[in-house]
Amino acid sequence: MGLLDLFTDKRLQPAECVVKLDDQEISDLYPALVEVVVEAERESATVATLILETRRLEDGLWTVQDDNRVKPWVAVKIEAVFGEESEEVMRGYIREVKADYPAEKGTARVTVTCQDHSLLLDREHVEKRWGEDAPTTDGAIAQEIAGDHNLGMMEGAGEGQTVQDLLQNSTDIKFLQKRAKANGFEILFHEGKLHFGPRRLDVEAQATIKVYAGPDTNCISFSIQDDGHMPDKVAYQVAAETGSQSEPVEISPDLPPLGNIPADSSSAGLNNFVWRPQRQGVADDTQMQAIAQQMANEQSMKIKAEGELDGSLYGHVLRIGEPVLVDGVGDRYGGTYYVDAATHRFDVSGYRTSFRLQRNAYGDDGGQGTNPLAGVL
Repeated sequence: MGLLDLFTDKRLQPAECVVKLDDQEISDLYPALVEVVVEAERESATVATLILETRRLEDGLWTVQDDNRVKPWVAVKIEAVFGEESEEVMRGYIREVKADYPAEKGTARVTVTCQDHSLLLDREHVEKRWGEDAPTTDGAIAQEIAGDHNLGMMEGAGEGQTVQDLLQNSTDIKFLQKRAKANGFEILFHEGKLHFGPRRLDVEAQATIKVYAGPDTNCISFSIQDDGHMPDKVAYQVAAETGSQSEPVEISPDLPPLGNIPADSSSAGLNNFVWRPQRQGVADDTQMQAIAQQMANEQSMKIKAEGELDGSLYGHVLRIGEPVLVDGVGDRYGGTYYVDAATHRFDVSGYRTSFRLQRNAYGDDGGQGTNPLAGVL
């Protein structure tokens, strides 16, 4: 299989990569495209790297770096095409262009680094007081910021805390990240929309990852780590008034279980397994409770999995921040997981996706914890 086939001849390949700059497909640059890698993680920006071969023309210009489309702040969209269907992998903007001119002229390359819309929200330093005239919510603030950047809001957005006279003295993305931490929320960008809210565990599960499923297998490798040394609860100390001593408040995870049996140690016949985070300068008890709740939820995800998909056999783009079904790993570890990270790679070997998953329960519930029709192909 040639690289030209992978990026151009849609009739020959079950999965191809489509790259658009300023909403126009770069068909003429596909022969030079060596590799496309998109790294998506829940807790950081989605970043894409495009590597292209480049050559010098007779007039002294270079085929890639002198192309007016290949420059910072050009809008980019990357899609995976499966037959007649296409699914978005990421969209955003070119952040950086790096041209390398090694001693052997025939090996010159250009590396184009792109980032999701969080890059757009990191341009301007904003000084603003939110809720100065009347109380507002973090959710309303996120919606207004998204609208300022022509972004929609994804379903499941959270309301967050009620705030009044709250100072923003940073870029919009840094401010949203701070408010997300204060509420135990996630920030995700997908298809021109922003998610600012809790984990999206209640959306329909993605197509099933199939391990050891004979001709239906779509998973190249899969491994599981079940870590028992993670707490069942998190406790925090309420800010004490002068001369008083308060008891710590214990917080249990409030996420729905992704399975039939919660993955905790309550039935082990041992003492309570509780961790207590440091306040780290947080004076507000409401915010401290939200931080403790987020930590309790994170620690409840004691079952971690990682592996690699054959993207063509899977037939979909595995999205972060959504549930996915796993089949073929046994009754205890099979069932619904949450996608923590996914790295999509298009090159001469095809389309592959390496992933990290997590869950907080045992037992193959067939997706009943999310949607009874989840994962149906």
